[in-house]
Amino acid sequence: MLVKAAAFGAERTEPRAGVGAAAAAAASVTEMAPQQEPVKTPFGLPGSATRFFTWEEIELRTKKDDPQREMWLVIDRKVYDVSRFYRRHPGGARILISHIGEDATDAFIAFHVDKSLVKKFLNSLLIGELAPDQPSLEPSKNKMLIDDFRELRDTVEKMGLLKPNTFFFMSLLFHVLVLDAASWLTLLFFGASLLPYLISVMLLTVSQIQAAWFQHDLGHLSVFQKTKWNHLLHKFVMCHVMGASANWWTRMHSQHHAKPNCFSKDPDIDIHPYMFALGKALSVELGLKKIKYMPYNHQHRYFSFTLPPLLFPIYFQIHAFYMVFKRKYWVDLVWMLTFYLRFFFIYGSLLETKACVLFYFLFRMLESSWFVWVSQMNHIPMEINYDRKLDWVSTQLQATCNVDQSLFNDWFTGHLNFQIEHHLFPTLPRHNCWKVAPLVKSLCAKHGLEYKCKPLLTAFADILQIWIKF
Repeated sequence: MLVKAAAFGAERTEPRAGVGAAAAAAASVTEMAPQQEPVKTPFGLPGSATRFFTWEEIELRTKKDDPQREMWLVIDRKVYDVSRFYRRHPGGARILISHIGEDATDAFIAFHVDKSLVKKFLNSLLIGELAPDQPSLEPSKNKMLIDDFRELRDTVEKMGLLKPNTFFFMSLLFHVLVLDAASWLTLLFFGASLLPYLISVMLLTVSQIQAAWFQHDLGHLSVFQKTKWNHLLHKFVMCHVMGASANWWTRMHSQHHAKPNCFSKDPDIDIHPYMFALGKALSVELGLKKIKYMPYNHQHRYFSFTLPPLLFPIYFQIHAFYMVFKRKYWVDLVWMLTFYLRFFFIYGSLLETKACVLFYFLFRMLESSWFVWVSQMNHIPMEINYDRKLDWVSTQLQATCNVDQSLFNDWFTGHLNFQIEHHLFPTLPRHNCWKVAPLVKSLCAKHGLEYKCKPLLTAFADILQIWIKF
């Protein structure tokens, strides 16, 4: 989420020297109002005064390298100071930091289901608004594109496409649980010989990866209309069924959606410089700085047997528990422990210790490989660079592509073959992505933006090509 409940006062700040003339004039009018006392209450409450800002002032006051940098962002022309809130933001501090000094309206709308509830708590962060002569977006952004996109979003909402089909999602959960049960029942009825053992591993692998796609829906609040039910079932699926942390995933994934394929802002590409170098820009930069912990010119040789099979059983396993203890996600920890108790009790009673441990690592490695190939096919072949502060639509389109639709592709990828629609509308239920796709194609055609869609095998081949290229 971008902003959530936090009730505390935000004191007014005085404009510093060096800001734009329009901002200084507007501020001086406010300060010299007859019999006006200094205001200590949040803007918008009784006794407060409107303070106007220009984009020039916001840019000056939010410069990244400035030791006195302000933590300001803009939503619907209102200026908010999140300096005393961003560390407590439920979606993580980085998602707010990545929008400092920018118009975050589209990100705010994209990440929140109940916007009216969240907006009630924004008053405590409000310090002013854009001056009447200022555009709603930064001058560098494409206003016509954003206006058309917002009109498209209104159309999608009016068509009811943001409303989930609960039966569809409950069917997905049912098939996950059936596959999970079938895995240990195979060993129970047919014994632990090689063939039943391998079949059991495969059944649990399919169950786990489908659970991963389902928890992704829950994390995006697209299964139930009520947010709390999404959160509760997310705990069950992510923590108990899969053995990972729901809070850990939410923080990581929200940051990815906010600034996909942007260095230092998207955690999904933060695997350099220790293992790999993603993107031509970073590869050149690391080469010039002679930062080389791994032989990147040979990374296409070791990619296939390192990142895909080892991401889940090694990195994610360690990182998830590390973040649970660091951020004190004790509820998640208890749920996660129930997965391991259940797994080793059920499979430990059917297999010898070594066979049980091997079983665990086998299905984790297969699950990890499946996940990596699917998740990378939509992002890694696309542009990877530093944040250029583009508008919401351009930011998402330059970092995502689609894969052809089919019943198998939809199931195999958890509908992540519609990555473009998913990134533009993160809360869009997956079963409606194909209905929104033609509307997005029309928007792209109107503004000359590339809408890239490819066959599944081509998408996999492009992953290898990108690793070889760099």
